[in-house]
Amino acid sequence: MPMFSKHSMSCMFRWVLMVALLGVFASGVQAQQGSTPDKTIKLVVPFPAGGPTDTASRIVGQRLAERLKQTVVVENRAGASGAIAAAQVAKSTPDGNTLMMLATPTMLAPHFNKAAGYDTTKDFMPVATVYDLPIVIVVNTTLLPDVTDLAKLIAHAKAQPKPMNYTSSGVGSFGHLSMELLQQLAGFEMQHVPYKGGVPAITDTIGGVVPVMYSDLVAALPHIKSGKLRAIAIGSPQRVSVVPDVKTISEQGIKGYDAVSWGGLLVVKGTPKAVVDKLASEIQAILSEKEVQDRLRDAGCIANFEGPVQMGQRVQNDYAKWGRVIRDRSVSND
Repeated sequence: MPMFSKHSMSCMFRWVLMVALLGVFASGVQAQQGSTPDKTIKLVVPFPAGGPTDTASRIVGQRLAERLKQTVVVENRAGASGAIAAAQVAKSTPDGNTLMMLATPTMLAPHFNKAAGYDTTKDFMPVATVYDLPIVIVVNTTLLPDVTDLAKLIAHAKAQPKPMNYTSSGVGSFGHLSMELLQQLAGFEMQHVPYKGGVPAITDTIGGVVPVMYSDLVAALPHIKSGKLRAIAIGSPQRVSVVPDVKTISEQGIKGYDAVSWGGLLVVKGTPKAVVDKLASEIQAILSEKEVQDRLRDAGCIANFEGPVQMGQRVQNDYAKWGRVIRDRSVSND
């Protein structure tokens, strides 16, 4: 057995103690680093540039980069209602460096495509809701001059010998699903005429090709203000400040009706809770800024922060709610 002098044992003890302290220090540094992403943050937008989801992502991404003092890169990956982007994000490394702005069409895409490549309710962790996007029923004032509210629209639709047409931005779009829910609750029928995108749909509504559209407020607002279209009902549970005189559907007799498109940030499942909480805290601070609220409002969105738990509940509730509408109304994008 080797023999050690008192001096040697004292040196060894100091060395072991130093290694232990260094280990504790390193653990502390790692814990601090674990509370925030440590590389360039990629913010994936599942739609083309220019729409409300993209605009909101860039507004929030810019402020997030400034607050975290990190680079935030917004990356547009469009296609299949956002399913292409979501499937890729679901396979990303769970470190908080890849975020996605979940919008309602992407949330609901697996209802239409069982091979979407992700499960909205299981493959991700919610970070925070960012915005609400109100939707509105508008009518062509020339074709329907007397339809000034929801009751008159329903009465007019019921009086037709065959279902009157309405349009939205596409089959399975939120406008489509919202109108299907309204018909189910109010007991009337209209014929959906789908378009590939909101711009051609609203153009043909203005032109009189179709008399009614369920549109997001961003697309419809300029034409409401110009008088080319008349807004007769808002899908939100509360009125919207930019069209304060337009009553909600619930106010007009369909109690409890609630149809709001929205967007929120998520990360892949397995991301450390400390990272999620840090990001949520930053988003809450960003959305409390008046300048950010104003910029989102200019883009047609309403800033609306909800933390990870609340956003998770909203995803679960909306996924189930609109899934029932899709099944009950036999909505298919085939």
